[in-house]
Formats: sequence, C-alpha cells, structure tokens
Amino acid sequence: MADVHEVFAVVALAANAIAAVWGAASWIRADPSRVFWYLLRVAQATVVIQVVIGVALLAEGRRPPDDLHYVYAVSPLIVALVTEAMRATASEKELEQFDDPEALPRREQILVARKIVLREMGIMTVGLLLVVTLLLRAAASGGLF
Repeated sequence: MADVHEVFAVVALAANAIAAVWGAASWIRADPSRVFWYLLRVAQATVVIQVVIGVALLAEGRRPPDDLHYVYAVSPLIVALVTEAMRATASEKELEQFDDPEALPRREQILVARKIVLREMGIMTVGLLLVVTLLLRAAASGGLF
C-alpha cells in the first residue's frame, strides 16, 4: 500500500500541476475554458484519494519519516474547501453592482457571466498553485524526494 501511496503522490502532483498550468494559461488569455473545470475536478479527486490512502496507511500503523507530513498532506484538502467557498462568492461580487441582472440585455448577461467564470477560474487556479506547493512539501516530508 505504501508503494501505491508513493505512485499516487506523483499522479496527484501531476494532475494538480496540469490543472494549474491550464487554468493560469486560460485565465491569462481571458479564455473561459470548459476543459479547466474537468481538470480541476480530477485534480481535486486525486488529492482526496491520496489522503484516503494515507489515512489507510496510518491505520495500518505506518508513519511518515517527518510529522510535518501530516500538515502538508491534509492542507491541500483545506485549500480546496476554502477556494471552493471563495469561488461560490465570486458571482456575488460581480452581480452586486447590478440591481436586476436578469433585466440586462442578453449580450450584457453573457459578458457578466464570462467575467464571473474568469474570476472563478482565477480563484481556483491560485488554489491549485497552493495545492501543488503543499503536495511538493508533503512528498518531500514523506521521503519521496
């Protein structure tokens, strides 16, 4: 099981790095990418699976070489939850400037929706960059590097 944890650490790191790069490139180009959201969800799933495998190893009595590994290994879940909460409020920030967004002309509604999606992508991309950093530290503190 420890080998699976090590291999999946690389998978989780790669998935989150790919999603972060895709998100950053899309955000810089102001391109609301549908692919980004799929990459993001896969990346988030890899983090959850990695933590579950780690908890299973802990239940077996296996411990990492460094106790800081626990902090670095669980922090990505917290970052994901916080960024999801921030993302949920992104639309409120954009919509609070309008009395009745539904009364806007269709073109304006589309432009506002685009701004909301780009804001959400920016938030989630920053979260992914934090997750990648934490996963690198988790791998280092767990003895992978």
